[in-house]
Amino acid sequence: MPIDKRGPVFHDTAIIDEGASIGGGSRVWHWVHVCAGAVIGEDCSLGQNVFVANRVVLGDRVKVQNNVSIYDNVTIEDEVFCGPSMVFTNVINPRAAVERKDEYRDTIVKRGASLGANCTIVCGVTIGQYALVGAGAVVTKDVPAFALMAGVPAKRIGWVSRSGEILGEDLVCPREGHRYRQVGENILEEITDDGSDCSN
Repeated sequence: MPIDKRGPVFHDTAIIDEGASIGGGSRVWHWVHVCAGAVIGEDCSLGQNVFVANRVVLGDRVKVQNNVSIYDNVTIEDEVFCGPSMVFTNVINPRAAVERKDEYRDTIVKRGASLGANCTIVCGVTIGQYALVGAGAVVTKDVPAFALMAGVPAKRIGWVSRSGEILGEDLVCPREGHRYRQVGENILEEITDDGSDCSN
């Protein structure tokens, strides 16, 4: 495999602490702060006023919009979209006067998921692949793959395809024609032309 000679691009106002790992082709915009232990993949985009803590991992082609703070113990897989001003947490019951750094909970956002503007992801949950969390929703429990989530607390109100299109009763993506099948109350699988599961 040839070596990628592209370097990341940093705006003059960005603060990148020594030791941070940022992959080729990534763009770090105005007033972003990336801490020393952060690992950021290739072709990512970090919008204005984004904060990335030490114990954070971002995959490739992740898009983080303006005013998002990604705190310790958050892992974001490839091709995730984080909408403007959405919120991650890392402690369930924070108090200013109580030190709880040893109580951080892991949060995982699986490949291809989208997190809408101003939504909140409470720590300790996993967002399934290609799920779509609506703007302003508050996620307090694990989210299934392909789920369309809305409300406070967030509930599944439907299903979406890999391309983010809302699926009708036929479970066929209106954009790409990919077919899906529901195999449980909260389990959706993408299927191939021969009927086999191709979700993974």
